[in-house]
Amino acid sequence: MTAVDLDAGRAVEQAAEQTGLTDLGDDSWKEGLGQLVDALGEEAALNELGAALVGGELVGYLADRMRVLDYRKAHPEIAGVDVVPPIVIVGQGRTGTTNLHELLAMDPATRVPLTWEVDHPVPPPETATYDTDPRIAEVDETLAGVDLVLPGFQQMHPMGAQLPQECVRFTASDFRSMIFPTQYRVPSYATWLLHEADMAPAYRWHRMFLEHLQSKHPARRWVLKSPGHLWSLGALLAEYPNALLVQTHRDPLRILASLSSLVARLRSLASDEASIPGVAADFSENILDGLDRSVTAREDGTVPAGRVVDVQFRGFMADPFATVHEIYEKLGLELEPEAEQNMRDFFAANPSDKHGTHTYTFADTGLDEGVWRERARRYQEYFDVPSEPLG
Repeated sequence: MTAVDLDAGRAVEQAAEQTGLTDLGDDSWKEGLGQLVDALGEEAALNELGAALVGGELVGYLADRMRVLDYRKAHPEIAGVDVVPPIVIVGQGRTGTTNLHELLAMDPATRVPLTWEVDHPVPPPETATYDTDPRIAEVDETLAGVDLVLPGFQQMHPMGAQLPQECVRFTASDFRSMIFPTQYRVPSYATWLLHEADMAPAYRWHRMFLEHLQSKHPARRWVLKSPGHLWSLGALLAEYPNALLVQTHRDPLRILASLSSLVARLRSLASDEASIPGVAADFSENILDGLDRSVTAREDGTVPAGRVVDVQFRGFMADPFATVHEIYEKLGLELEPEAEQNMRDFFAANPSDKHGTHTYTFADTGLDEGVWRERARRYQEYFDVPSEPLG
């Protein structure tokens, strides 16, 4: 499969050949896959490696969907088992969501989706072997090669088989996911996803995926995260009406600068045309639109005030454990001493500069600071988000 012959039908055929299965459930995946394939072929400027990666990813997401559905048919008892009202971290990227997710994952009462089980969901993980499953070593070996092809990426976004994974990786198998515009330049797909797509099917699949993962390793309390939820808060809460939300906040211009740097580095694997100014021009309005939607969701009651905790990035970075205590208190949860000690031990063993530091400046984006500061005004004023030095 090359850049010129990406084809949705052929991807389905290859997934069937790989798995020996054919059932993809309802047709909700078809529209997104078609939109994505068209955008990849026309807009992504894929290099040879990128074409190979994309082909494998499309087949992989389809194959995972087939395998999960096949397992579900063989084990119908997992369908409808309650997915306990989850805590969902919904802050925009580069606002501390990954660090917060990793800390909350240290609570024994918390269940987070780990990278290895999201990468290889079938068979579902089992409690007895959750820390020793051979898929852990397999995924870690794969991730060890990331720095060979993307030197320095771990400094921007640490990865590991036993680190928490984002919800965008689930919904990729319904082909309604922000993972694709992050990895590839696909603006027409992003426009469809954020402004036209019905996200209800993506969240139905999201629930089915969690039902699958918890079937042999139950969850007392799921803690999930993805910036992608910001654009779809109504659909998220329609599927999980009792969910509790944590929204992290940071100066939007710092978000734009950091994200533009990270996404450009990530896209450079698949395209020789990736650049920080190009990503900023491509991505920035969508990022601010997501932040504005979070304001609207508060104003119109989509997100009830009593079910969300707001976390300022500066406060979290200055004292993460004060933030954790505040989250537990406001959500009516008890932070046991063992859980807090686990968090402190993890924090001590994983300082923010463990893999080096991510350096970036707003000037690198090529954006006009005054224009974008005014564009961010509504969000910053509503959530009282301070501006930061841009460097």
